[in-house]
Amino acid sequence: MNLVTTTDALASACQTFARAPFVTVDTEFIRETTFWPELCLVQVASDDLAVLVDPLAPGISLKPFFDLMADPAVMKVFHAARQDIEIVYKLGGLIPAPLFDTQVAAMVCGFGESIAYDQLVARTTAGRIDKTSRFTDWRRRPLSPEQLEYALADVTYLRDVYRALTKQIEREGRQDWLADEMAVLSDPATYDLHPDDAWKRLKLRVRKPIELQILKEIAAWREREARERDLPRGRILKDDALYEIAQQAPKDEQALGRLRTIPKGFERSATGREILAAVARANVVPRADLPPVPRSPQLPEGTAAAVEFLRVLLKIVAEEKGVAARLIGSADDLEQLAWKGENAEVQLLSGWRREIFGERALALLAGQSALVFRNNRVEAIEL
Repeated sequence: MNLVTTTDALASACQTFARAPFVTVDTEFIRETTFWPELCLVQVASDDLAVLVDPLAPGISLKPFFDLMADPAVMKVFHAARQDIEIVYKLGGLIPAPLFDTQVAAMVCGFGESIAYDQLVARTTAGRIDKTSRFTDWRRRPLSPEQLEYALADVTYLRDVYRALTKQIEREGRQDWLADEMAVLSDPATYDLHPDDAWKRLKLRVRKPIELQILKEIAAWREREARERDLPRGRILKDDALYEIAQQAPKDEQALGRLRTIPKGFERSATGREILAAVARANVVPRADLPPVPRSPQLPEGTAAAVEFLRVLLKIVAEEKGVAARLIGSADDLEQLAWKGENAEVQLLSGWRREIFGERALALLAGQSALVFRNNRVEAIEL
């Protein structure tokens, strides 16, 4: 088993990888007790070499690995890449490029939504992943031969998965379909949520503009605290506490201490004072500058029925084209399209999505086509 524990050995391996047209990459990490994922193992493979890199080894620098991730001549292949890229972005300050995510590619190729890696391996290579080491504390050393073998399989099988998917995508001319999705994964904004936008992660259980302003302040404070102290957000303050603070707007220690979601004595701590300060900042915002509470628009009569028709059409198109329906469009997209038609600002009306679905959807909404049930299935027909 090729376990890399020194910077020199990593640099040598990365020199070999730099000569390959593509490398497959995976990481093992722990983040149950931290805000930032703790990187515990890096797996990299090309056709000529497969290695496991121990980032916890004393004195090792991951710079050669990050240089490889930035090499424009080498395609970086991941499965379900978002969390792996988040780690590279946090530790190396870069987004791997060029980039290929086999989970997204599998949706383009009709393998369903968010297919698990072991299932994709079985369906594209007939290989079998032994999952007995799946739930492992990857911080513990030494790692067993079984753990190392399991980790290495994540990138060795991925080579054949990548080849199978790229062949199918090229055969069916769907490179542009994949490129749209890779652009999202390659955008730093995907991984660098500003603390002031942390409230967007929450369900909006508020009714008034002042409540939303307080929620924004408290969520931003919690986000900064979690990052600085490297703790999960819930360890700083639970979501339910954010909602209760926003609704009750406590102005002093006594009011904060009476809240059901606040631990006893919390109101007298430095953290309690910071929360009260955040509430105070929200309360001095002029009424005219308070944010409106987002509300679902009142849709015209008949829109709900139109959405149901579009939902059926989407399923038909997804089956015809062998692509995951979620990749074509979301429920919100369908609602906007049913409501505004050609004027809807949705991805369904641009690029390849318009070509395979958008035009047919507009025809259905205009009464130029219809859905019929025949031969034991629903079909879309022109009128």
